[in-house]
Amino acid sequence: MDIYPKRENIKESKNGNKLSSNRNNKWVLIIVFWTILISGSVNLLSDVLLRNVNILVAFIILIFIIFIGIIFDIIGVAVTAAEEKPFHAKAAKKIPGAKIAVKLIRNADKVSNFCNDVVGDVCGIVSGSVGVLILGKVTHMFPRLNVTITTALIGALIAAATIGGKALGKSFAMNESERIIDKVSRIVYIIKKDR
Repeated sequence: MDIYPKRENIKESKNGNKLSSNRNNKWVLIIVFWTILISGSVNLLSDVLLRNVNILVAFIILIFIIFIGIIFDIIGVAVTAAEEKPFHAKAAKKIPGAKIAVKLIRNADKVSNFCNDVVGDVCGIVSGSVGVLILGKVTHMFPRLNVTITTALIGALIAAATIGGKALGKSFAMNESERIIDKVSRIVYIIKKDR
């Protein structure tokens, strides 16, 4: 028995690693591009929308942004917790979205990265900038308020809503991963079908 690997196997391994590295580098570039695009768009949109609205509407927009971050965090966790087997059976029965669910689960690292890191983190950053705009509106309306305390309070409320929502969402995503991925894949199927 030869304990040393053959030269051909070493070459294959090196080529496989290079291919994997190239794919990873490409994925990083794609994710950076999407992060810039999504972050810039959402920041611009929220800034334009919030400049001419009252505090109530600004808070509703803030809650919506936090909610989007929580939803995508749930999807990111669910896709890493879900198993392929039930979706193979559904795909065999030609149930809409089942093949998409299998693709999502097979690419769980990328889907999770996009949902948790790109969308989730962008929502976190944007919610912070929305908080600053709300702070400006609050201090303009109530000039006697202590700016430091008001800043700390708004920041704490945003952090509590985001972290608390994601904590609740994670346990829900772990327990209901199959149902969540089923719903997400059906939505993706409908979007793809309409194009």
